[in-house]
Amino acid sequence: MTHPLSSSTPSRRSLLVGGAASVAALALAPSAYAGSRPSAAGSRLAPAAGASVRSLESATVRRWAADTWRSLVAMTDAKTGLPADNITESLTAAGRSGYTSPTNIGGYLWSTVAARELGIITRGEATARLVRTLKTVCRMEHHAPSGMYFNWYDEATAQTLHSWPGSGDKVVPFCSSVDNGWLGAALLVVMSSDPAAGQWAKRIFERMRWDAFYNDNSDPAHQVRPGGLIHGGFYPYENGRPGGTYQGTHIGGDPVWLTTHHYDTTVSETRITSYLGIITGQIPPKQYFAMWRTFPASCDWSWHEMQPVGEHRTYYGIDVYEGAYTYRGKHIVPGWGGSMFEELMPDVFVDEAKWAPNSWGRNHPLHIRAQREHGLVEAGYGYWGFSPSSNPAGGYREYGVDALGLNPDGYFSDQEMTNYDAGFGDCRAATNPAPTYGDGVVTPHASFLAMMHEPDEAFTNLARIESELKAYGRGGFFDAVAVRSGTIARRYLSLDQAMIMGAVGNVLGHDVIRRAFSTDAVERKLRPVIGIEEFGASPVA
Repeated sequence: MTHPLSSSTPSRRSLLVGGAASVAALALAPSAYAGSRPSAAGSRLAPAAGASVRSLESATVRRWAADTWRSLVAMTDAKTGLPADNITESLTAAGRSGYTSPTNIGGYLWSTVAARELGIITRGEATARLVRTLKTVCRMEHHAPSGMYFNWYDEATAQTLHSWPGSGDKVVPFCSSVDNGWLGAALLVVMSSDPAAGQWAKRIFERMRWDAFYNDNSDPAHQVRPGGLIHGGFYPYENGRPGGTYQGTHIGGDPVWLTTHHYDTTVSETRITSYLGIITGQIPPKQYFAMWRTFPASCDWSWHEMQPVGEHRTYYGIDVYEGAYTYRGKHIVPGWGGSMFEELMPDVFVDEAKWAPNSWGRNHPLHIRAQREHGLVEAGYGYWGFSPSSNPAGGYREYGVDALGLNPDGYFSDQEMTNYDAGFGDCRAATNPAPTYGDGVVTPHASFLAMMHEPDEAFTNLARIESELKAYGRGGFFDAVAVRSGTIARRYLSLDQAMIMGAVGNVLGHDVIRRAFSTDAVERKLRPVIGIEEFGASPVA
């Protein structure tokens, strides 16, 4: 799960991704928007009398969104309407990456809808931009039997990449389930929000076969968990990952090289592909419950981050271990790496807390609060928000809160890769239960995602990142900043900028992205599935 900035090899996170004590207490204070968030009353983190967080200032957030949109426009080729994967601080065409992906394209589409709703661009400009991009996508080379697109194209020509810009390394066309998932999500947004462009979006979406990725567990030679799992993707023309694929097909026709790895955790950005399969009726609801909430608590599984607690429940005939990790007195369902991106990116499209109050409605606010506590209290960075991004030291890295991830090697929150290890009950002794953290790296898009649940706390954090860390340019917030050294990743990534636009569109644009995606028809299909579950998450361990 790396990004091309980290290597000349064409790979990517699969869409496979201090301050003073008084400041920490202030930023941890509950806001007037608390809603379903666990109360801080009675907690040692409760603010002193008279203290309050800085209230979200819509004019400032709109300025941030307008500057973010500027970076997306700068990334986008005027002829093809395709955005580059990333661009330098200069925002010049020469600073574009020279490649794009289905996720990048999808992000530009939903960002255009958000920019229109926020008044940054006119309705006419939005339609023109959407139609230009979708006409290009419609004619781009793709895997015709499934309707799925390859991972990498040249944004200036819309041609499939077969060699990597700069290095010349070979690129084997690959159809990623999660990258196509984000394109599919964006197509649904456009279909509901722009009649002219929606016709083109509908044409593309209706030929996409989500079951092409679905291993239903019926093949004895390639068994997965009961209920079935979704492959990472497939190579349609030649094997690009010897030893990590097998030949087969889930939709008939010529076989492809399917990845042997599957997406098997639910706290992940990859659940958007499950949602699309369920919405279209191409993947059964039971698949959603085949994914792990945590791995088991037995000593046989003692390799993962910590021993979970929980109980078993059954949904759609699938036994689900509703496990949770324990972090700072809370039970939280972890992701693979413990990043905000994994927890909240699908929430940009589906109001998961409302539709699933006993699962996502519990976990989202707890994950956000845990990220704040990690940054402001546990690690003492003075800032918070950890997610995969550019590395301020160069390249690309997955950042997160290690304790919120199943991965024993962690998505770390600092440059030193400080590894938290609480042990695994009586099965494995702790090696580093109380780490001392180094140069923490905060990623602004993580706070924008959190703004959908904690607008005031997120605003306070972002305002301080801009004013104190100076991690801001003509294209909005730079991708990441190391808080102690002050080193800034002076680059803009289209996906991260698109997450900002989607989140702000929801916060200030009356849930524009959620409303466009979550139509009545989508709600009828998806809400009854995710709404029945009860996570093991709790504000009190």
